Amino acid sequence: QVQLVESGGGLVQPGGSLRLSCAASRLISSIYRMGWYRQAPGKQRELVATITRVGSIKYADSVKGRFTISRDNAKNTVYLQMNTVKPEDTAVYYCNAKFDDDYWGQGTQVTVSS
Repeated sequence: QVQLVESGGGLVQPGGSLRLSCAASRLISSIYRMGWYRQAPGKQRELVATITRVGSIKYADSVKGRFTISRDNAKNTVYLQMNTVKPEDTAVYYCNAKFDDDYWGQGTQVTVSS
């Protein structure tokens, strides 16, 4: 099993930056893939970014060039650096780990508004 705890959400102005963190309860180097997903009100959950155990990275087209996913194996933590945020980035952001099953964190709210 894997427990995931997200942090770092909050209110940010358009054009600003925010960094989300996802702390895992086991070695992330043993987890096949970790990633960030988001769900806005009335919409389906969508992929934001993923990073595999060997470092392959994938981004949604809507965040390419603005968001960066990274990991720190020593801290068992995955990050999502969000730059130049837009109102349409407003959503609950969830951390995901694909191990023997799919595991999800509780989510952290990100609101982009002036």
